[in-house]
Amino acid sequence: MKRRNFLKRSAYVTAGTLLVPEFIKAAQALNASYEGRRLVIIQFSGGNDGLNTVIPYHNDVYYQVRPQIAIGADKVLKLNDEMGLHPALKSLQKLYDQGDLSIVNSVGYPNPDRSHFRSMDIWHTASGANEYLTNGWLGRYLDSQGNNEKLWQAVEVDESLSLAMKGAERKALTVSDPGKLYRTTRGLFAEQYEAQAHQHEHENLGYLYKTMAETVNSAAYIYEKSKVYQTKVSYPNNAFGRDLKQIAQMINSGIETEVYYVSLNGFDTHAGQLGRQAGLLKQYAEGVEAFVKDLRVKGNWDNTLVMTFSEFGRRVAQNASRGTDHGTANNVMLMGGKLKKAGIYNAAPNLTTLDKGDLIYQVDFRQIYSTILQNWLEADPSKVLSESFESLKIV
Repeated sequence: MKRRNFLKRSAYVTAGTLLVPEFIKAAQALNASYEGRRLVIIQFSGGNDGLNTVIPYHNDVYYQVRPQIAIGADKVLKLNDEMGLHPALKSLQKLYDQGDLSIVNSVGYPNPDRSHFRSMDIWHTASGANEYLTNGWLGRYLDSQGNNEKLWQAVEVDESLSLAMKGAERKALTVSDPGKLYRTTRGLFAEQYEAQAHQHEHENLGYLYKTMAETVNSAAYIYEKSKVYQTKVSYPNNAFGRDLKQIAQMINSGIETEVYYVSLNGFDTHAGQLGRQAGLLKQYAEGVEAFVKDLRVKGNWDNTLVMTFSEFGRRVAQNASRGTDHGTANNVMLMGGKLKKAGIYNAAPNLTTLDKGDLIYQVDFRQIYSTILQNWLEADPSKVLSESFESLKIV
């Protein structure tokens, strides 16, 4: 047998034998059903206009500075005497009425940055505006959990991994299609083994193979386990709807994943905002409605917390293109069946006392992170955040 053919055949054999110890662990996990708490993060990428999402319809200033893009008071889905939701968010109004939605207004951080990339980095890493960190807050949460070999503890439904999900020692898995991930990782494992064996026949490559084996078996576990539950709920036929359907299927199948991350893109509405934002919010609301309905089928809504955020809000006044430019503070929405304080958490944004035309934040976003870490994930915030932040009585 030629040497190259021998190596190639050995690669496929080894791709099976090296997986045996890890596969046993994955197989054992297949028989388990995780009933703990889940955190689902939804990111609005581009800087969603919070003032046209949670609308201060009773404030005359809102209509004065937005003569062409303000949502009319007759169209607002009223939540109380001051604020209401964009008409595209009708399903969220139902959650609000059921006590499953909490809205935190004027969320931001000191010395805000209006760059998409920089501000998103700040939110992802939970850093100050003058800090530059290389790992994310959820990644550091994974690090704080110790030597957990279950790579599926955190999953991002996407093709690439967000900074928020990258720790110094551990990272989340990216899974957009469990079947595709399963097939790809097994093929790559064999190919990489052959290449490495050819180049470094006498070197100890145990660490490489162990890492690859863990990845392959994580993909196998997710693929096999996610087939346990097949939803009968109808989801919107768009990318965001399919992503939420994938997450619901994983949750309802009992996969041992604590943190899920998904994004909805397109919120940089400098021009023609009315139609663009309405379409995106409609996708969001219809996807969330199906997702909540799906989790309730299996009794998983009460142990799930959903947080929706964007890297910044928009300026208070509209621009000349019937849109809005980059701003600062924004609203954050929290949804779940076990909220301690549902409804409007704090006062509406102040539209008269501004910082160069922008809202002044009242709640530091790291207070929300600290609250989630301590009260929902039951983790020590001091091991994840660089300083102490007062928790909010939401969860």
